[in-house]
Amino acid sequence: MAFRIKGSHIAALVIAGAVIGWMGTGNIVVGGQANSANATPPPAERQSNEDALFKVRYVTVNPEVRPDVLLVRGRTQADAIVPVRAETGGTIEKRLVSKGDRVEAGELVCQLDRGVRERAVDRALAAHDQAVFDYEGAVALREKGFASETRLKALKAAMDSASATLDEARHELSYTDITATASGVVQDPIAEVGDNLSSGDVCVTLINTDPMLFVGQVSERQIGRIDVGDGVVVQPITGETVTGNIRYIAPSADAATRTFLIEVEMPNPGNVLRDGVTAAAQIELDGAEAYRIKPSWLTLSDDGSIGVRVVEENDAVAFRPLNIVAHTQETMWVTGLEPGTKVISVGQDYVTAGQTVEPVAADIAANTSKDDVRS
Repeated sequence: MAFRIKGSHIAALVIAGAVIGWMGTGNIVVGGQANSANATPPPAERQSNEDALFKVRYVTVNPEVRPDVLLVRGRTQADAIVPVRAETGGTIEKRLVSKGDRVEAGELVCQLDRGVRERAVDRALAAHDQAVFDYEGAVALREKGFASETRLKALKAAMDSASATLDEARHELSYTDITATASGVVQDPIAEVGDNLSSGDVCVTLINTDPMLFVGQVSERQIGRIDVGDGVVVQPITGETVTGNIRYIAPSADAATRTFLIEVEMPNPGNVLRDGVTAAAQIELDGAEAYRIKPSWLTLSDDGSIGVRVVEENDAVAFRPLNIVAHTQETMWVTGLEPGTKVISVGQDYVTAGQTVEPVAADIAANTSKDDVRS
């Protein structure tokens, strides 16, 4: 039987010949052509790229005066709450003021029943008049020689006693008129008409809200930084913002809390501020020098200390531990740096102390591509 050559056999022979011819050229490149744009560079070139310095971005920082504010929490307090008390016993016959009324010092606020005391004044007045008559008659008789010096002195003493008794009766009668001992607004506790008061009982209570006070406690660490007369901004929880001045600082600390009481006096001409409202006071303190940095610049040393990495004069990296004085979400105030320090702001987590780097100033780096400064 004659052997028949198929088309597939011919195709296989052609492919095999082509492969044998290509292999015979000796131009074999594994991983792509040698002159490819994405080809791996030769070892010598790769070593040269690895020797290039690591680029970091830095910001030069200098000390600034940090504004310092002491926050004190407390409450508002009326300058004076004065209970107007009865100085004698009796039943209230009239009350001339009501809650909310404005009262001036010396103004009549309550009247007690006067009946018995008026009669006592009448009796004392009659006794006084009789004593004066007897004494004057004795003086006339003494001039004529019909009265002794002893009797004259006795009548003089009786007249003086009657005069004192009359003064006492009149003074006791005056106690039935209860007058305000200070200026203020009437509030509870307040007595009603018909109430029987004893000496010392309250007829009305007056509250003086101008000026208004803010009272709070300052820790023993901060008390030495404030003084009487310092300006204060007070913000009650009701929404107002008022200014005042410290008028009193307690000379001794509270034994339980180790804090010092302070009083801030605030003008309140329209009685806008109310007594007993929760409030916060801000006292501006003398500022101190510190460095302002961003929280993102912070890093940790090998021993866990918090700080920043900096670039020294020889472009070597160094670690500087910091003391955080204050911070917000965007800014941190720290100490522990020197004026003109170059703080690494980008790339600090990829370098170590002692490593030589290529520093790029932040203003220059802002105009370069991301590939120029590694982060």
